[in-house]
Amino acid sequence: MRQALHELSIETRGKGLVDFTRPVLAWVADQGITTGLLTLWCTHTSASLTVQENASPEVLTDIARYFDTIAPEAPGRYVHDDEGPDDMPAHLRTMLTNTQLTIPVASGRPVLGTWQGLYLFEHRRRPHRRQVVLHLLGEA
Repeated sequence: MRQALHELSIETRGKGLVDFTRPVLAWVADQGITTGLLTLWCTHTSASLTVQENASPEVLTDIARYFDTIAPEAPGRYVHDDEGPDDMPAHLRTMLTNTQLTIPVASGRPVLGTWQGLYLFEHRRRPHRRQVVLHLLGEA
């Protein structure tokens, strides 16, 4: 049994979903592990991870709009606003999604469906550099 650990830095442009599938696929391929389990961990409380459709950009737009309605930026609505009006809604959106993903690896690749991609979901308005830790456990 082998394992590998890597930290991926992802630049965001503000609120929205950022596809980071390609660097993950490349890193997994470089590890020489053919069968195993890949864990991805977002080290932030105002960004999250998701597996989502990567064929139609409208899906990503609709998801972002939906989260704007269930955790709106509304002055006076939240007690916690240390970093501005998008601070508490960002924490709520992270709670409703995931900070961790686990994906099986087969034939040296994460097992993703035809239209599935890996996304970092930025919940803050301003651009950030987010860290995602990749941990791969398996056999060659």
